[in-house]
Amino acid sequence: MPAVSLPSLASTDAAAPVQVSGAPDIRAIFRDYGPFVHSMLRSLGVRESDVDDAFQEVFVIVHRRLSTYESRGTLRSWVYGICVRVASHFRRRLSSAREIVTDEVPEAIEPLTPAEHFGEQQARQILVAILDELDDEKRAVFVLFELEGLPMQEVADSVQCPLQTAYSRLRAAREAVDAAVRRRMRRDFK
Repeated sequence: MPAVSLPSLASTDAAAPVQVSGAPDIRAIFRDYGPFVHSMLRSLGVRESDVDDAFQEVFVIVHRRLSTYESRGTLRSWVYGICVRVASHFRRRLSSAREIVTDEVPEAIEPLTPAEHFGEQQARQILVAILDELDDEKRAVFVLFELEGLPMQEVADSVQCPLQTAYSRLRAAREAVDAAVRRRMRRDFK
């Protein structure tokens, strides 16, 4: 079967590593990781309406725990690990949340044509639906490695599991995603 190319849910900007000399600075972490954490929360399944709250929670936790940060891994993997756990918490909370309906529609200026936007939006919805079928551990490893492009050692550090366990979760997630894509293709092309 040919390889399936999945669209990225994250922005094209990767988080630049923060130089840590002595104690890390919360302002530098926020400045350097803020945009990436925001897009990563979306890619990890946090609802659009909850992304800002989850984003704030990530940096509140970073601020609270910064004094206990030990540089065993990279600062980036530490922040990612917090992000993965916060996203998991928000997705679990989703089942009991009530959505607030409003008549106001926000206006946005889109650089894409309507057809391009529709195609991208449809691909993103398909990817999110497929990722929603994965359990939290597999989803986190898949998103961090396949979509965000982190090295597997950083992925393992982020989700706090042994390296071989991370590889095992990635293999299982890839199999589940491939199976979901095959099912979708058979259904769409009947």
